[in-house]
Amino acid sequence: MKLTTKLILAILVVSLFSTGVIALFTRISTNREFNRFVSDKYKSELVSQIAKYYQEKQTWDGVEALFDRDRFNADLDRRLFFSIADTSGNILVAGENHRIGEKIKAGELNAGAKIQVEEKTVGVLIINAPPNRNPLEDQFIHRINNSILLGAIGTIILAFILGAILSRTITRPIRELTKATHEIANGKFDQQVPVRSRDEIGDLAASFNKMNDDLARSLNLRKQMTADIAHELRTPLSLIIGHAEAVHDGVLPPSAENFEIIREEAERLENLVNDLRTLSLADAGELSAEFQPVEINKFLSDIQSHYLIPFSSRRVTLDLEAAPVFLQANLDPIRFSQALTNILDNALRHTPEGGRVVISAKQIGDEIEIAIADNGEGIAPEEAARIFDRFYRTDESRTRDHDAGGSGLGLAITKSIIEMHKGKIWAESEKGKGMRMVIRLAAL
Repeated sequence: MKLTTKLILAILVVSLFSTGVIALFTRISTNREFNRFVSDKYKSELVSQIAKYYQEKQTWDGVEALFDRDRFNADLDRRLFFSIADTSGNILVAGENHRIGEKIKAGELNAGAKIQVEEKTVGVLIINAPPNRNPLEDQFIHRINNSILLGAIGTIILAFILGAILSRTITRPIRELTKATHEIANGKFDQQVPVRSRDEIGDLAASFNKMNDDLARSLNLRKQMTADIAHELRTPLSLIIGHAEAVHDGVLPPSAENFEIIREEAERLENLVNDLRTLSLADAGELSAEFQPVEINKFLSDIQSHYLIPFSSRRVTLDLEAAPVFLQANLDPIRFSQALTNILDNALRHTPEGGRVVISAKQIGDEIEIAIADNGEGIAPEEAARIFDRFYRTDESRTRDHDAGGSGLGLAITKSIIEMHKGKIWAESEKGKGMRMVIRLAAL
């Protein structure tokens, strides 16, 4: 059974039950209240007639004969449907279920209507049984009951129509989502469903669209990464095989220079494989780490000292702007040092001679901000948002030889390490204005 049918049936069953209960109680309540109204009306008229009789006769004798001919008693087989008691509860005029001289209970006496003549209570009217309704009153209550029934039927029909519309409205986006998921299962990842509302179903549609975008982007990245890995592996392998065959065939002499080329390319290949392994471990959440409290200023000072020589050899200044306060964070020193090393290697490659790279640290609220800024050529802001993608090149024509032997995975590894530390990293850059890498971490 389809969801639309289930919803329609559920709404219809609820409507039938609730409408039936309401109609039943309304009908019972209407009949009860109308009978009470008729009884009160007759009681008022009876009291008036009986009081008038007593005022004229000054006795209750013969009062039965007076009402034998009255409409009040017309449908009760001429049995008197009321009794009259004195203020003490003794029956003076016996109707149905009573006898002369009988003493009635206080509750029944209090429920009766006082008969007053000249502001003096001469008796209490006790209704033994409600008088039958006359034909006009029966017709009135019949019309009321028919109106209740027709209203109930109309309500059920309206509930069915509204239920059908509502169920289709609810299930339409679900049908669209189902169709889109089937298309994705068949390999068509360009599926988008319209977001028709701002409720939970609308949120589901929006989440589906985002998930599909992420899935398509992930698939494209995987394809691109596979192609990039093949390209990156092919270059050193081609050089190794080419030089080895050339030496073997005697085209090149077996000199130390040629063997050094083979060794360098093998080392480059090994670095690429190691970087790929590091990324795969990070993706699987299995990258080992030993966290401990680390004093940030001293940690950055050690990093600066380690890099002073390679920066000096390239005639690039490396400065440190330590935080004016004591800063401490929970880090894995080895992994975090690897992340900063990747950033510094990237800064060194893209900063010209005479340039400057600055490592800085400061506290922002409950976080520590570490920044590495250079005054190199910089890149466009839209490219800065993508430099952490694997094998991403800001210049597609640039080869790894121009990139100083980098694997193209350094910044991707850096991002994984920073995220492992529950931190955030991003790049700020403009063409011709250098680049600034920013890391935010929770402070201890």
